[in-house]
Amino acid sequence: MTTVIAVCTSEKKGTTKKPVPEISLKEGFGVVGDAHADCATHRQVSLLAEESIDKMRAKGFELKSGDFAENITTRGIELTSLPIGTQLQVGKEVILEMTQIGKECHAGCAIRNLVGDCIMPREGVFTRVIKGGRVKAGDTITVNKGKAEKTAGK
Repeated sequence: MTTVIAVCTSEKKGTTKKPVPEISLKEGFGVVGDAHADCATHRQVSLLAEESIDKMRAKGFELKSGDFAENITTRGIELTSLPIGTQLQVGKEVILEMTQIGKECHAGCAIRNLVGDCIMPREGVFTRVIKGGRVKAGDTITVNKGKAEKTAGK
């Protein structure tokens, strides 16, 4: 089953995020109270698979959800295999649309400085909020495949 493992926020950009019990996502904005929330960007909410974090843990690093500055840590979904435009239903309310896979790592990346590598630029996924609501650990994630094909063709 595809699930949310953790939800995380930070008050400042360029830092790791801290797991919280629940996040509120606002349509066209992102995670309420998170430093990266911004209606002017297509990178409103970040996702990273726990399987990606496990690759770094296998190298001997102790890492937790949020250490790569992701808002939502997932399990059971290969995020990077999904095309841009894919819509994800998270929990009962939230719909996210994938807008970017990977990113350029910024100077001073906290995790890169700590462990010498950061998987977010290769395996992180960015989305915009199509429909807002609340998300918490344990929520299910469903891929709405038909939406990706329509959006990707535009």
